[in-house]
Amino acid sequence: MTPDGRLRLPESELGWRFSRSSGPGGQHVNTTETRVEVLWSPADSTVLTPDQRDRVTARLRNRLVDGRISVVSSTHRSQLRNREDALRRLEELVADALRPAKRRRATRPTRGSVERRLDAKKRRSQLKRDRRDW
Repeated sequence: MTPDGRLRLPESELGWRFSRSSGPGGQHVNTTETRVEVLWSPADSTVLTPDQRDRVTARLRNRLVDGRISVVSSTHRSQLRNREDALRRLEELVADALRPAKRRRATRPTRGSVERRLDAKKRRSQLKRDRRDW
């Protein structure tokens, strides 16, 4: 974590893949690989404690492919800006996964909502009872 509270993933833990991007760019888009994919493995991370590693793995399990998280960026025309964008999004994703979940405060339904629900149930059962009597 940096002094401003932002998570920083070391460059040594990141894997990068580049490919040609679709979209605007004219002839330039056909010759340069501006689409960026950053890969990071939470299991192999030295930045996280074992508890943090478990939390990130559990919260991001839907995004894990072969144990790695992948973030793709192709919004900018330059590879450098796409690299910065992909890294920022990955760090935000991991930081959100590390944030503790809010505890649910138990509440009771209001008297009005209970009465409306029971009223609707009575109307529905009466409707079905009327159908039976035909």
